[in-house]
Amino acid sequence: MSRPQPLPLDPIEEAHRQWEAHGWGEVADGMAAVTSLMRAQQIMMARVEEVLKPSGLTFSRYELLTLLTFTRSGALPMAKASARLQVHPTSVTNAVDRLEAAHLVRRMPHPSDRRATLIEITEAGRDLALRATEQLNSQVFAQPGLSADKLNTLVRILAELRREAGDFDTGDAPTKW
Repeated sequence: MSRPQPLPLDPIEEAHRQWEAHGWGEVADGMAAVTSLMRAQQIMMARVEEVLKPSGLTFSRYELLTLLTFTRSGALPMAKASARLQVHPTSVTNAVDRLEAAHLVRRMPHPSDRRATLIEITEAGRDLALRATEQLNSQVFAQPGLSADKLNTLVRILAELRREAGDFDTGDAPTKW
């Protein structure tokens, strides 16, 4: 994977310094945290997209295909796919349009709800999702850039952030993180 030339300074650290110099010191740590998360997301997304590019998939289409491979029947209602992927229904419709045009999924009428449409993965979609997962596993997920103990800490912190933001609520049920 290609890596950009590193900068001679940490721009987020410099932004933190500037925040403090301009009288915003009380929020400088928050700015640095948010900016760091956003930059880390850009770095990870670039790595993922580079691996997926040869397959013709974007990450959102890959996520949808993979979600469908995890179902017992290989199909889900579009509304349920939207909820599970935590994206707007329009985004799922767009992904389905593209995947259907590539013969990787097909729309089907729901057998018991005339208002709903099922998305069903095809064999070609299942094969592509598996190949893409193998590539992501070996080239990105196996080498995310942090040691195992730091990964666990990172995921635990991010799970707390997500839970506090209302991303999920397991009630009193224990979670891994």
